[in-house]
Amino acid sequence: MDSRTALSRSRGIARSAALAELGVSRHAIDRGLAAGLLVRPRRGWIALPGTDPELLSAAEHGAILSCITQARRLGLWVHREDRPHLGSRTPVTHTSAPGCKIHWGTPLLPRDPHVLEDSLENVLGYVAACQPWESALAIWESALNKRLTTLSRLARLPYTGSARRLIQASTPFSDSGVESIFRTRLRWLRIRIVSQAWIDGHRVDFLIGERLVVQIDGGTHVGPQRTSDNQHDARLHLNGYHVIRVGTWQVLEDWPAVQSSVMSAIAQGFHLGSRP
Repeated sequence: MDSRTALSRSRGIARSAALAELGVSRHAIDRGLAAGLLVRPRRGWIALPGTDPELLSAAEHGAILSCITQARRLGLWVHREDRPHLGSRTPVTHTSAPGCKIHWGTPLLPRDPHVLEDSLENVLGYVAACQPWESALAIWESALNKRLTTLSRLARLPYTGSARRLIQASTPFSDSGVESIFRTRLRWLRIRIVSQAWIDGHRVDFLIGERLVVQIDGGTHVGPQRTSDNQHDARLHLNGYHVIRVGTWQVLEDWPAVQSSVMSAIAQGFHLGSRP
């Protein structure tokens, strides 16, 4: 097998030893490097030009993509990524990986030496230790909602500390991290909060008590979607529900105003089955 074919089967980058196992000779690799058809990000690694730059960076630093960086790559909800987060594979320092956050320690699951992306289980463990509680909870619930794992599987793993508490707090019902954050910030209420409740043939983001509905709009709340949402809001009002509709930005950047709206509605009894 030629080197370019072998590399194309491993996302464009592989260890030299893995290529040798596929029958790619050192001479063929050297010839490809000299011709500019291959690149060597670090000793022991060979890649195709144009390979995913994050994979190239991980190989260059002798590390593995992990924590919120790999969470984002897995399609999980990540509010803000301050810098690349890497898991240490070999002795790595901040000097050799400038601008990166390095996560030390033995990973929960052993790592294949030929991969550059951490397993979901390791990613969630680092997220639990690295991120603020509500951000970590949002990422964990995103993994559950996407069915990448289950609470029963996570509970069987030897997580400790914050990760163990996240297992107890997480649910698979939040469609986005913003919903996880909303529920977390109101968990002190002594009122039932149901995520993704079905009312009048539609799902609502939250049903607080018996009659208070909270909808959180994302970037798709425009055009036909907005018309459909407005029609559903009207039906809810006609059926005795009180609807509060807020935007993602408000939850993340103007929480006091959102909480004030919810508290004002509760104070007026809009959450009750029959208002006083």
